[in-house]
This record gives sequence, C-alpha cells and structure tokens, in this order.
Amino acid sequence: MLTNEFSRGADLPTAGWKRREKMEANEQLTLAPYAQKSSDSRGRKFAEPRHEYRTEYQRDRARIIHSRAFRRLEYKTQVFLNGTADHLRTRLTHTCEVASVSRTISRALGLNEDLAEAIALAHDLGHAPFGHSGEEMLAECMREHGGFEHNRQSLRVVELLENPYPDFPGLNLTSEVLDGLRKHEERGSSGKDEARELKDGAILEAQVADLADEITYYSHDLDDALDFAILDSDQLNGSAIWQRSHARVTARHPALLGVDLHQTIIRDIIDLQVRDVVATSAEAIATAAPANAEEARAEPAPLIRYSDELAAANRQLRELLYANVYYHPRVVEVNWQACQMLRAVFAAYLREPERLGDGAVRRIESEGLYRTVCDYVAGMTDRYLLEEHERVEGDFDRD
Repeated sequence: MLTNEFSRGADLPTAGWKRREKMEANEQLTLAPYAQKSSDSRGRKFAEPRHEYRTEYQRDRARIIHSRAFRRLEYKTQVFLNGTADHLRTRLTHTCEVASVSRTISRALGLNEDLAEAIALAHDLGHAPFGHSGEEMLAECMREHGGFEHNRQSLRVVELLENPYPDFPGLNLTSEVLDGLRKHEERGSSGKDEARELKDGAILEAQVADLADEITYYSHDLDDALDFAILDSDQLNGSAIWQRSHARVTARHPALLGVDLHQTIIRDIIDLQVRDVVATSAEAIATAAPANAEEARAEPAPLIRYSDELAAANRQLRELLYANVYYHPRVVEVNWQACQMLRAVFAAYLREPERLGDGAVRRIESEGLYRTVCDYVAGMTDRYLLEEHERVEGDFDRD
C-alpha cells in the first residue's frame, strides 16, 4: 500500500546518502577558514529541527525559490518595462544572473556558495513593480509614513509577508541570510546614480552577493540598451570597460558584427569583472589573514572588492548608463505613465482598503493603513498593477 511504501524511508540503507552532517563536515574541510560554515550558523528566530539532507543555507535557498514573491519577479521590470520585448531582462532573470555570478566568485575564493546564492536570490524580493521608477513613486507615496526602500522591503517579505508555514510568520531564514539582506547596500533615492559601498560588518558572502549584483546590472543593462537601440558603439567609445573588451573580442573574432559582436563583448565584460574581483579580493584576504568568518566581517573595509582601476572604470560606466539609458526618453516616458497608474492604485486602496483582501486588511491594525497598502502594491507584478488600475478606474468612472 502507498502508506507502507512511503513509511520505509527511515529504514532504507544510508550508505549512498549525502546526509547533512556529512555536508557540514565537508564544508569544514574544503571551505576557507574565513567562510561562513553551515554548522556555525547562529540559527533561526523560531527554532526548527535541522533537515536530514540539506544544510541550513541550502534550506534557505529552497524556501526563497519556492516563495510567491520569488515567482512574481518574473513579471517585474528590471529597466525596460516588462513585456516590452521577449528577451529583455526581468527582475527574475536579473536575480538568477546575480546568483550565478555569486556562486562563481564564492567558489573561487573558498566561500560558502549556498549562503551567497541564498542572499542573491532574496536580495530583490521586495522590489516594486516598474523597476526603480516604481520604487521612487512608492517612496513618494510613503514620504510622510516611513518611506519605502526595496532592500528593507525584501526583509519585510521574508520576515513577515510570506506566510507558507503555520508555525511562524515569514520564511524563518537563518540569521546569516537576514544579515546579508540588511548589509546589501541601500541605493540613493535616485536609483543607480550613486556609487555603492558595502556597510561595515558584512559577512564575505554578503559582500560577494552585493558586487555580483553590480557586475550583473552593469553588463545586462548595457546588453538590453543595445538590443533596445538606445545605445550605439559611438556612445560606448567613452567607456574604458567597453573599449578593453571590444579590443579583446575583435582581436579574437574579427568577423563578428552586430548583435553577435555586442553579446560577445558583454560576456567578456562579465568575465573580466569577475576575474578582477576574485584576484583583488584574494589579495586583500591574504593580507588581512582572517582566521574565521567573524574576523573577516570585522575588517574595517570590505575584503571583497574591485581593483582601484576597475572601480574607476565602473564609475565611468555607471555615469554613461545614467546619462544615456536610465533617463532616456523611451525609458522615462513609459515608466512615468506606469508610475502614474501606481499612484492612482495606491490612492484607491487608501480610500477603499477593503480592495486589499482579507489577509492584508487584517494587518492594518498592526501595520497601519499606509504601510499595509505599500506592502500590497510593492508585491504586485507590473501586469497585475496595470489590470488593477483598469479595474479601479472603471469603478471610479461608474461611480
């Protein structure tokens, strides 16, 4: 019978199993002394039995991937409004790219790949619809009510708003993943216009996820802008990073043209950035010689970093993207229109909070009306907000 078959699991031979204890022991043997080990985790806010064949950070990664907030990233804008073209990045594809780069850097430096990946996968869960324009609009709506910032919102998502478990609120992630989200640098109110410096005290895996985020959006924003035809090669001649990779690629592949050429250059840029971070960070770690993860995070400056040369080139690239992409009329106009719809939906919920549904309405007493509305709107996908705007405006017109 079905019940009997499944009840045999506890009696099956375990010689071929890779149990959690074996994985934890392997981390102690193979990871660098300064890496954060799963067995050394400070644990979770709500105590739970450890899993039989997953480490703590592997468990966190699974909880994030299976969350509703993670699935909604598929229909949230990165830079170009979601649905503009089939192959442009979304918030989800960006997140997957950050996770991939995080694992590469962590593996090269002997850090905990599972922890860095979990932080990377969760870092944008709190992002508003319509990208950074939507974030700015929500911040404006919340100006007198505690503000809005997507990194803090990511913490709200995993600690409060996601509720798949009956025994506790949120996802009950480990302290290290939550710390990684707290240390993920908060950008200025104008989005990508300010340099990012990690706050002191971040574990190395969090530092990796932060730089992986930066490497990823530099490269894919360039890629998407070229595909969207709002950047051309003449504008990119002012970027040292682009020029260096262009020279390397054309030397190896002189026949490449058009899309094939620019996609190969983008891959080269990512590779050069990752190589620079690994080499520079390895040297910084060797100089500091931290004996464990706590000593590494206590260093006065981040140990995961670019070389000075690449840091300067990245600042130049950021200025180019800001001047030619993020404020380009084809980006700004459509995002402005979408954000006006966001403002209208936000106002409608304030007037009629019953539109939020029972679960959100129950939080109004503890969280306040404005914060509850903000949580609800921030969690929306682009297309759901557009549909809700149509419903709200239709109801208003009938009234």
